[in-house]
Amino acid sequence: MSVRLLLTDEAWAELAPILATLQSRAGRPPALSDRLFIEAVLYRARTGIPWRDLPEDFGHWDAVYNRLRRWERRGIWRRLWERLQAEECPLTRHLFLDATIVRAHQHAAGALKKNGGPAAQALGRSRGGLSTKIHAGCRDERTGVAIVLTAGQCHESPVFETVLAQVPPEPPLTHAIMDKGYDSNDIREQLLAHDMVPVIPSKSNRTAAIEYDHDLYRLREKVERFFNKLKQFRCIATRYEQLSQTFLALIHLVAAWIIIK
Repeated sequence: MSVRLLLTDEAWAELAPILATLQSRAGRPPALSDRLFIEAVLYRARTGIPWRDLPEDFGHWDAVYNRLRRWERRGIWRRLWERLQAEECPLTRHLFLDATIVRAHQHAAGALKKNGGPAAQALGRSRGGLSTKIHAGCRDERTGVAIVLTAGQCHESPVFETVLAQVPPEPPLTHAIMDKGYDSNDIREQLLAHDMVPVIPSKSNRTAAIEYDHDLYRLREKVERFFNKLKQFRCIATRYEQLSQTFLALIHLVAAWIIIK
């Protein structure tokens, strides 16, 4: 193999048993093994090269891309990530929420009308041009538990309920740590209804500031570190995918790899 690979034997030993329970073995076995297929997708996510430039070590580029899409339609990428986050769940009982903007390459803007066009593919225009916003919840800098995509100009607070709905109920969480962009009475009430204490600074326009645990708030950097780890992969730092579900599949795979790294 002439390219640098990411999956160690130890990492594959964690992935293989989970994949065995997620896949159907009906039909003809693919030419590329599951391990090399995941390596191919990770390679492309890490380098940001066009799919057509995928090294020949991984076989035909379109076979890799089409297999990526099939797994996405079957929910394999999401379920793989969810199984890993459950098995490697950290001891912390804190939830960190935030969002980050990803600039979209011009190649990402060509979604066909039958797919809803750019507006239906989590693409929007902000001051910097075409962009997508990744909303994420995590338990620490390695373990993401919720990921939602929106257009880049979308504010964090309207998406909060969707992100919170993805967070697994077990093990229970005690605190939700977020920046002041999430400061609203509705968000605070939802967190309290889930038995989580809000650790959110008050906005400057609040009549009376609400006290919060300053020591716990310092831990909010963990979600920033999580985004930093995601963006080490060029296909996530810059969006090249036209379809939001393909982009999300890459994020799920990278988030899974971060857990077992």
